[in-house]
Formats: sequence, structure tokens, C-alpha cells
Amino acid sequence: MSMFVGFGSDNHSGVHPDILQALTNVNEGYAVAYGSDKYTTHAFAQMKKVFGKQTSVFFLFNGTATNILGLKNVTSSYHSILCAESAHLTVHECCGPENFIGCKLVNIPTADGKLSVDLIEPYIVGVGDQHMAQPRVISVTQASERGTVYRPAELQTLADYAHDNNMVLHMDGARLSNAAAFLKQGLYDVSGRAGVDVLSFGGTKNGMMFGEAVVFFNKELAMNFEYVRKQGMQLASKMRYISTQFSAFLSHDLWLQNALHANEMARLLAKELTSIAGIQITQKVEANMVYAVIPNQCITALQKQYYFHRFNERTCEVRLMCSFTTTEEEITRFVSAVQNAMKKK
Repeated sequence: MSMFVGFGSDNHSGVHPDILQALTNVNEGYAVAYGSDKYTTHAFAQMKKVFGKQTSVFFLFNGTATNILGLKNVTSSYHSILCAESAHLTVHECCGPENFIGCKLVNIPTADGKLSVDLIEPYIVGVGDQHMAQPRVISVTQASERGTVYRPAELQTLADYAHDNNMVLHMDGARLSNAAAFLKQGLYDVSGRAGVDVLSFGGTKNGMMFGEAVVFFNKELAMNFEYVRKQGMQLASKMRYISTQFSAFLSHDLWLQNALHANEMARLLAKELTSIAGIQITQKVEANMVYAVIPNQCITALQKQYYFHRFNERTCEVRLMCSFTTTEEEITRFVSAVQNAMKKK
């Protein structure tokens, strides 16, 4: 029996049929390259309808690049970027920010993946001191790497603090759709309207094949980004294949349908695991991920059948991801496997 990989990451899922159809639809004939095509123009209009007319939007290939290049455009090499110690920016981008931006990343411990002013304040040091890195960016992840979601009021508090201290608020929105779905609010409501200055908006984890966007809510911060994107090797020649995906993603609330399903499956998975004696859910299940402590010998047995990540080897905490393709049957099979493993431990 082959290993089931569906709980390893929402990146493991395929492409939504509507996205595939959109790609097929734009595959006929010719289109001007590098974004000067009607499909990209249409996608920009949709993005501005969602995020506001005042925005500047740029399409890139992947999430790491949207984070790094978006941040590069608002910083200088003597700046520092403050983020949660669990942030993708600092854990899973292979020192890319340090390499391409040249900034210092300041990793802030946080139990639930979320930052607050109280957590950040002790790290705002050396302002104006030429010998020290100058704080420039607060970077948050929505939903966080621990599956928790910032409420708009929390973001606004962070934004106000950032702006009062001559900083900008950046958001890694790889799972922004899941956060908005959980809060029952629009994508703009849980990003730009709440004070975010620069957004990395992701679709790959929620049904797209590839393609992400950098959204600048302040056009002044977007100045010269087209050159930064080109230097960063993220300017797609056949841009229509990214643009049309975003058009389909935003049409008829496809982003919302996919995110709602993924979130619902995560809640179901957490509920079923909670019913098993000896299993502990460690984080609030607000998006599409479940963190649980499972006895080590059970993890070893389960990973012969299922691919998922150990988040903390010392505490036997694992991360289980759900996506728009996760089914109740898959959850039932996995929970049954956990029950069997627990009986044998």
C-alpha cells in the first residue's frame, strides 16, 4: 500500500478543476508577454476590486519570492525585520531573506504563532544608534504557522504600533483565504483594511497550480518594484498563465469555497482525534491545520502509512494539514489508524 501524503501539506493537493479549465481557456492563440495582455489586465481589475483601487499588484511565481522581494522593496540592508520564531520567513526560506534582502531577522518567541505589541516591544532597541540594526518591518503570518488567526483588531493594533515607530506591517498571506473564511470576512478586511502595508497573497495552497501576488496597499512602497521583481527572476514571460488562475480563483468566491472546506475538514479531524484517549490537541484549530501530541511509538507506526510532519520531536507534537481536496473518508481512515496505533503502544 502506498503512503497517503494528504495530511503532509496543503501543497500536496492538486489543482482545482476550475483553475485547470481557466488555463486551458487561455492556451489558444497569442498574447503579449510580460503582463501586457488582456488576461493580466482583467486579473488586475479583479484584484483591485477585492483589495482596493489604491493598491499596486504584482504577480510572481512562488511564495518565498513574494515574501522576500516584497520585503526587499521596503527595506535597506541596515534594517531589521521582526517576525515570529515559527514564521515561514525565518524557518523555511533557507536564509533567502538574509541573502537577498541583507536585513537582520529578529525571531520573537510566541506560543501560538501570533505576535503582539507586548511581545515586540522588548525587541525595539537601538533606534537611531548607528551601531545597531534599525527596526523597519513587523512581519505577521495570516493564518499563522500554528494555525491561529489574527483578528482585524489585533492587526490594526500592530499596524498602529508599526506606523507610530516608523515601521511597516508586512503580511505573509499564504493562507489568507483560510483566515478570512474562518473569520467570515473579506480578504481585504483581514489585511489592508486592518492596516497591513505589504501583502504576500497566496493561492497555491488553496487550489492554484502556481503563482502568488505582492499587494502594496501604499503605492509609495511599490516604487520601482517592477525592477526588483525582474532582478529577482520572478517576472513571468507568459504572464497569462498566472493571471488567469487568479481570475478564476477570485471568481464566484472559489477561494472561499476551497478554504471553507479545508477549514471544516481540519475541525472534523481535531474533533475525532480529541475523542481518542492520550491524544492532545495543542493549538486552536482556526484554519486548516491541526497540531497534536501523539506518543512517539504511535507516530513511528503511523508514518509507515501516512506522510505528515513532526513539528517538535522532543514533545512528539505533529502537524496535520487539510486542503480543499481532503475528504471525510480520508479523515475516518486516518483516525482509525491512530486508534489502532494507540491500542498497540
